[in-house]
Amino acid sequence: MKHVLGMALLVSLMGVVSACDDSPTDPTDETVTFTAQLSPANEVPPVSNAESTGSGTAIIQIDVDRDSAGAITAATANFQVTLTGFPAGTPLAAAHIHTGAAGANGPVLINTGLAANEVTLTNGTGGFTRNGVSVTGDGLAQVQAIINTPANFYFNVHSVQNPGGVARGQLVKQ
Repeated sequence: MKHVLGMALLVSLMGVVSACDDSPTDPTDETVTFTAQLSPANEVPPVSNAESTGSGTAIIQIDVDRDSAGAITAATANFQVTLTGFPAGTPLAAAHIHTGAAGANGPVLINTGLAANEVTLTNGTGGFTRNGVSVTGDGLAQVQAIINTPANFYFNVHSVQNPGGVARGQLVKQ
C-alpha cells in the first residue's frame, strides 16, 4: 500500500511539474539583445561635416511575447546609446531602427521617441536611455525578421545639423 501511495504521489507531482513546463506549444517570452557600432561614415551618404568625428554604441534589447504557435504578439524595446567625439554642443534630433542593409537607406521601424533638442552632447560626449518602447505597426510585423537577419536592419541617431542621420550601425545579435 505504501508503494502504491508513493507512486500516486510521484505521478501527481510529475503532473504538476509538467503543467509548469515551458514547452514550445505554450506562450513564451523572449529577450533578444543587439548592438550597433555607430559611425558617421556608415551613413548614406557618409557625414563629411564637423560631426564626422563622432562615434558611438547602441545596445538594444527587444522583449518579445509569443502565442502558442510561436507568432510574435507584442514587443517592447530598450535602448542604451552612448556617443563620443562629436563637436561640443551637438543637439540630437531623433534615433531609430530602420530597415536596410549596409549601404542602403530604409524606413523607420522602431522609433526611440527621442525628440529634437531633447539631448545635447554638451562636451561632445553623452547619450540617452529609453526603456519600454512599445513596438507597433510595421515594427511589430518585422521583429522576427530583425531577430533572424539583424544585418538587414540598422540603428541611427540624427542630429540637428544632420537630420538624415549623423551616426549609423548595422544591428548585430548578441
